[in-house]
Amino acid sequence: MKILLVGTGGVGEAIARIAKDRPWVEQVVLTDYNRERIKEVQTKLGDKQRFPIEWIDASKQEMIEKLSKQYKIDLIMNACDPSFNEPIFDAAYNVGATYMDMAMTLSAPHAKDPYHQCGVKLGDYQFERAKKWEQKGILALLGLGVEPGMADVFAKYAALHLFDEIEEIGVRDGSNLEVRGYEFAPNFSIWTTIEECLNPPVIWEKERGWYTTTPFSEPEIFEFPDGIGKQECINVEHEEVLLVPRWIKCNRVTFKYSLGEQFIGVLKTLHMIGLDNKEKIKVKDVMVSPRDVVAACLPDPAHLGDRMFGKTCAGTWIKGKKDGKPRQVYLYQVADNVECMKRLDCQSVVAQTAFNAVIGWDLLEHGEWKGVGVLGPEAFDPTLFMNKMADYGFPYGIKEM
Repeated sequence: MKILLVGTGGVGEAIARIAKDRPWVEQVVLTDYNRERIKEVQTKLGDKQRFPIEWIDASKQEMIEKLSKQYKIDLIMNACDPSFNEPIFDAAYNVGATYMDMAMTLSAPHAKDPYHQCGVKLGDYQFERAKKWEQKGILALLGLGVEPGMADVFAKYAALHLFDEIEEIGVRDGSNLEVRGYEFAPNFSIWTTIEECLNPPVIWEKERGWYTTTPFSEPEIFEFPDGIGKQECINVEHEEVLLVPRWIKCNRVTFKYSLGEQFIGVLKTLHMIGLDNKEKIKVKDVMVSPRDVVAACLPDPAHLGDRMFGKTCAGTWIKGKKDGKPRQVYLYQVADNVECMKRLDCQSVVAQTAFNAVIGWDLLEHGEWKGVGVLGPEAFDPTLFMNKMADYGFPYGIKEM
């Protein structure tokens, strides 16, 4: 399999490192806008032939198509911020390559009632083109990171094997990670974090369909396993809510994230003064996005691993009935940062995101997952995926609640 990796940030590097140990991965072309970054990652990998580097502007669809043809690419892996999804997605369609991402095309709030009604939903751009992909006989596999991705696989597994009826599928994410040496240092892309945390969160209910609420709404205390403990989780806009109801029969789908008071306070302040804005504004003689400035001022999450301590947990909480009796189960994966650094030299948040994509490549390459059109992880056999998790160093757990 030959892969064009569009974006070689923290998650992109972790994908390449995990893929390096898989002999069926013939070549991964490392691309990024930052020339020094792709050189750095290539040097760490130590194999220039298997991991060639190319400069790319991911907003330029023609560049993606040219490199795909040049390297005879089988799969285009989108590891960029989702603002670049449309040209990468369309490039894959044009060249006839399999497409995979870890976050879907962006949403836009409802013009008149953003905190009750959906406007453009996450992934709408992609699903609107599903028929074209199906007719062409090619696959776009959306949302195969950790959340979305692994969390969706867990939901499908629960629907098939653990429940007869499902009341609610709720993705819950929390950690006890600390980054020493910084007062504020997000361990994931701040651009993406701002996008998903300040947009109106989406909820799905069988009787109402998709609807929105206010950011940071419906706080609840959730107890995470492996010593992470009880944390407050709040509603956040996330792809699982848009994906799960398309394939899994249930009554409600939610996503809640444990952010912490400091993180929420910073996000509210950025929003209040307009620094969350992704549209470019003129500063003296320069056009610049305020959100890009925020990202540039913060430490790069890809280089925080040696300062991070603790664990991160991603999982899916399912409530329903089995054999006529109420049941609640939490399927989860916990990644320890020290262990991830020792094994992969990548911090736990990016590593926990990356391994899922490579398992997806594995299943597609060996014909275990097959499909055409625009599909989510729920469209495939979850057991095949989960059976590989321990082999990749990220075993799952199941907790009766």
